[in-house]
Amino acid sequence: MVRDFNRKLRLTGAVLGCATCKELAAEFRRINPRTTFDVERAYKWLQGRAMPRQQQVYLDWLALLNIDRQLAWLVECDTEELLEVLCRSRNLPRDEVRRRAEAFAAGSSLTVNRRSVGGDHHICGLYIGYSFAWSPYYSERLIRGTLTIESPLAQGRLAASYTETLPTSHVNVRGSVTASGRSLYMHLCERGSNLPLFFSLYRPAPPASVLAGLICGAILVGHDPRPSASRIVFLRVAASEAEALQANRYLEDGESLSAGLGAAGLVLSAPEEVEERLSTFLRGMCGGGRDQVLADEYAGLVALFDRVLIDQGSIATKK
Repeated sequence: MVRDFNRKLRLTGAVLGCATCKELAAEFRRINPRTTFDVERAYKWLQGRAMPRQQQVYLDWLALLNIDRQLAWLVECDTEELLEVLCRSRNLPRDEVRRRAEAFAAGSSLTVNRRSVGGDHHICGLYIGYSFAWSPYYSERLIRGTLTIESPLAQGRLAASYTETLPTSHVNVRGSVTASGRSLYMHLCERGSNLPLFFSLYRPAPPASVLAGLICGAILVGHDPRPSASRIVFLRVAASEAEALQANRYLEDGESLSAGLGAAGLVLSAPEEVEERLSTFLRGMCGGGRDQVLADEYAGLVALFDRVLIDQGSIATKK
């Protein structure tokens, strides 16, 4: 079994400067005019739905990358190991290669994505998330997390990863994104422990500046695993993933959210309004033992942060 073949194939397209699967196929033919790399099947390979059965494809792949490694290493390494070797051998910045790989994936799988997830690849990117802490030890404190959304996963679905930094551990849950009607759902689990978190969010239109809704799971820092739910808001930022992860933590009482967003590259012309809108949204309005996010509340956030993102002149994608 070849490890992470679809993700490593995207990296290959990225470092070669390819924008589509057809361009990548041309690179394979340049190395070997008789290559068995097939464009139609390659679309499935890039989605993780299948892998090449002919060894010649892997031999051509190794020759195309031109790295000082054996075929066995290329087959068994993970995506990060290959990224490190490719960036070092070509003197390329890692974040830039990641960005190119994401762009290559979107360009190569456009038809499939539009059929299976309604073209929701526009939500791919990096987001900073805020929600109220569930732990009784941090009552009334906000916790900051990081969400990345990538495209595509198996069967054309988007892939998501959410990370929080707790005093006792780092939590990283991964899984697929399901779009249905006007809603977006993420059922994410931590590898090894199978710790689950569930997100129910509004499905955003471009430029997808805000993802907002509810997060559901159980307390991790406390004497018992109380079933819990709270509001959560994700804001698209231009920082690198590494920079965003470093700032994940429980926030201090009164700590400025707009300052943290500014440090992550989100330029805010009205930070006081941002603070007020986010605080009001996260505290909710329904009460009565339940919380439901009203459409008007979400629309207010979209109007605010779409304007911020458009005025800033760039839409950040995952690095």
